[in-house]
Amino acid sequence: MKKQIIINGENAVLGRLASFVAKKVLNGKEVVIVNSDKIIVVGRGKNILDRYRKKRARGGSSQKGPYFPSLPDKILKRTIRNMLPYKQGRGKEALRRVRCHVGIPEKFKDREMIKSSGKRKGITLNKISKMLRGEK
Repeated sequence: MKKQIIINGENAVLGRLASFVAKKVLNGKEVVIVNSDKIIVVGRGKNILDRYRKKRARGGSSQKGPYFPSLPDKILKRTIRNMLPYKQGRGKEALRRVRCHVGIPEKFKDREMIKSSGKRKGITLNKISKMLRGEK
């Protein structure tokens, strides 16, 4: 039985991917997610951007408070973390088994990956990340 699962995040829906990964890591698997910047958040574009802007403003770098990340791989890991019992021991251990990468690192290029099928409409984590960092 494989201990490590490699997932290509291109065209995958954020919530569905995060819940799938949360189940796998709680069962003891190690999960590596590549192309995390191409994961899609489904919904109306304006509403999605407003929601992430509010999360970031609630505790951004200028204030003390809950920190919300602005990089795509960190947003993904935060979403997965929120689907785990991360304040308990088993949740902390499970979160350590999650690795997220922007793009595909050299050591994973030749490996077999799980891919999402189909095209979906929505906003990629890369676009959300650029908006949160003030880029265009």
